[in-house]
Amino acid sequence: MRESPARLMDLTAFLGALSMFCATLEYLVPKPLPYLRLGLANIPLILALPLLPFRYYLLLILTKAAGQALVNGTLASYVFLFSLGGSAASGLAMYAIFRLFRSSVSPVGLSTVGALVSNAVQLALSVWFIFGPSSIVIAPLFLTVGTGSGLAVGLLTLAFVRSSTWYRSLHEQAADHPPA
Repeated sequence: MRESPARLMDLTAFLGALSMFCATLEYLVPKPLPYLRLGLANIPLILALPLLPFRYYLLLILTKAAGQALVNGTLASYVFLFSLGGSAASGLAMYAIFRLFRSSVSPVGLSTVGALVSNAVQLALSVWFIFGPSSIVIAPLFLTVGTGSGLAVGLLTLAFVRSSTWYRSLHEQAADHPPA
C-alpha cells in the first residue's frame, strides 16, 4: 500500500517550511564572503530522500529554492537563478546517489556531493551569464568552502537522524510504504 497523496503533500509542505526556517536561521548569521552559505536549508532535502517519491522531492527542491529567495529577498535577481540551478542540480545528484547506493551512503556523503555539485553548477552559471572566465579565479576557494560546509551540514543531518524519534518513526513508515 502506498502513502496517500494528501499525506505526501503534507510531508512535502512541512519539509519545505522546515527548509525556509533553516534558511531564516542561516540568514541571521553574517556571511564571511558574499554568496557563501552554510547550506542549512538542504537538511530537509537530505531528510526527504527515503521519504518522498521523485515528483514530491522535485516539488520540495522548488519550494526550498523559492523559500530561500523569499527569505533572502533575492527572488527577482540573478542570485535566485544561481540558487535554483544549484539546488536543482544538487538535489537531483543526491537523489540519484541515494537511489543507487542507499545502503552504503550517509547524510555526510550525500551533503558533501550535493555541495560540490551545487557549487560547480553555480560556478558554471557565473562563467556563462555574469562574470565570464574571471569566475574561475574564485573556484578553488568556493569549492573548498563548499565542501567544508557540505560536510558540516551532513554531520548535522546525521546527528539529527540518529537522535530524532520523530524522524525514525517517519522513516519506519516510509519503509512500510516505499516511495515510487
